[in-house]
Amino acid sequence: MSLTDQLLTQNTVQLDSKIPAGPMAEKWTSYKENMKLVNPNNKRKFKVIVVGTGLAGASAAATMAELGYQVDAFTFHDSARRAHSIAAQGGINGAKNYKGDGDSIHRLFYDTVKGGDFRAREANVHRLAENSVDIIDQMVAQGVPFAREYGGLLDNRSFGGAQVSRTFYARGQTGQQLLLGAYQQFSRQVGLGGIRLFNRTELIDIVVIDGHASGIVVRDLVTGELQSHAAHAVVLATGGYGNAFFLSTNAMACNVTAAWRAHRKGALFANPCYTQIHPTCIPQSDDSQSKLTLMSESLRNDGRVWVPTNPNETRPAHEVPENERDYYLERLYPSFGNLAPRDISSRAAKRLVDKGQGVGPKKNGVYLDFADAINRLGRDVVEERYGNLFEMYERIAGENPYEQPMRIYPASHYTMGGLWVDYELMTMLLRSCKVCQTDTSCCRTQSVTTWLRC
Repeated sequence: MSLTDQLLTQNTVQLDSKIPAGPMAEKWTSYKENMKLVNPNNKRKFKVIVVGTGLAGASAAATMAELGYQVDAFTFHDSARRAHSIAAQGGINGAKNYKGDGDSIHRLFYDTVKGGDFRAREANVHRLAENSVDIIDQMVAQGVPFAREYGGLLDNRSFGGAQVSRTFYARGQTGQQLLLGAYQQFSRQVGLGGIRLFNRTELIDIVVIDGHASGIVVRDLVTGELQSHAAHAVVLATGGYGNAFFLSTNAMACNVTAAWRAHRKGALFANPCYTQIHPTCIPQSDDSQSKLTLMSESLRNDGRVWVPTNPNETRPAHEVPENERDYYLERLYPSFGNLAPRDISSRAAKRLVDKGQGVGPKKNGVYLDFADAINRLGRDVVEERYGNLFEMYERIAGENPYEQPMRIYPASHYTMGGLWVDYELMTMLLRSCKVCQTDTSCCRTQSVTTWLRC
């Protein structure tokens, strides 16, 4: 038996997801009612390390500091506001049913599970759907300026993969506004002394004691000094691996270093297939370009996606008659139309580009056309909804989307896979190597793949 076979045979890992018993809709409530609590005075005795200061990290750090825990927050950015969460555009979902169009927690749960090709852990997804209602209220309390209707109520719009309007938004810069809201509360706690902030700091290693993460080793990116920090718990809220793809909307600083180093320390990696390909990115301008700019999902509310039926079409888009256009999403998926889920829309666009029906100088995109919306609603309404996105597109592509269709193409956008966690969002560390029965040092001399299996 080869060493690899020996490792695979002897290293069967038993995963415990800790999913509460009972009906799906009652699991989270039951879990909260039976979980152990910490006395308010005792919370001051515990220290928590939070690595990452994006939407997840800043919110977690601010919340725990507000509860009374000692919090140390680390970011390799110059400022906590530089997190890539700022790049989100379209909105955030919440099952509040403000439009009265039949939305519910169950429907958001179902749409999310379906959007994940039924591979997601359903208990966690249902908890997400339940918490979505309160998260919107929390964001509003933090000062996020969500769009509002004339009467003052929060506005909603549709998104891909849903047949209801449940997306709360702030024009086309929702991520920026959400991050600023979380950052305000984060900074408030820094000022009150509840959080110690360490910026320009890179995670080097995870300190593991008796199988538990008990601290981190970091490098000061200015001085190069190495430091170690101890805590009772370590929260990793860092970026994903989207830049593993050549075409990606991720910033180049999204290098998945923290998660990789935790994985090297024994945390399990799961679901790399959970990579979201976004259908509305600005296509490459040349073959060497890998960083693509995202155009908001919200644009598909009013934009119609199409390609010419003739692969050799050379006329400008407005000169192509209706009977020579293929509105392929409306044709293939009439129930959702241009709001078909992202993976379905992305595959459909790639198929047509691969068949030679792409548009643009490099024939590497499809049209996202707003002519019908402008005729129906007027340019002023379209500009009010998407003005900043249209301006961004014109600056990058050099084309006026009010006068000619945008060109879009899919690219890697968001990664939902990463370190494996249970229902409590905790990782499981492999404490020792099953071959040498000590630690993982014996396997570090083997290939990376061999060591990971160990």
